[in-house]
Amino acid sequence: MPSDDDLALADDVSGQLIRLLRLMDRRQAQYQAEHPDAVERATYYLLVHLVKGGPQRAGALAESVHSDPSTISRQVAHLVRLGLVERMADPEDGRATLLTATDEGRRVFEENRRMRIERFAEMLSDWPVADRSKFAELLGRFATAFESNQRPS
Repeated sequence: MPSDDDLALADDVSGQLIRLLRLMDRRQAQYQAEHPDAVERATYYLLVHLVKGGPQRAGALAESVHSDPSTISRQVAHLVRLGLVERMADPEDGRATLLTATDEGRRVFEENRRMRIERFAEMLSDWPVADRSKFAELLGRFATAFESNQRPS
């Protein structure tokens, strides 16, 4: 059973995370408003998986992002219309279709990645290197704990 101090600290951490998520949602909404052709975060996440993981069947993509296949189908259709993803025959089974990022999709991914990295580097630029390194380590550790806590037991 967690102590009162443990619970108070957990309350502080969760409060700060909620604040961060709200700020990120606000920034995303502002970006969407300023860029009418911008891709929603969830849809963009599919592009990220296809760029990093290579061509995949829709079912495997849905499983890897823990999403419903019908949702994935709608989001992939949007990415295809934008020219960021294309469908191609599976070379191992011509009846099946693979989804793959197009050259434009990879360019969009790299450009977004570059802008995100530059934005974070600027935000953290006045932090000592040791603090930035420790923050990255602890954030990764927290994300791993959060992810493992989300899996069905």
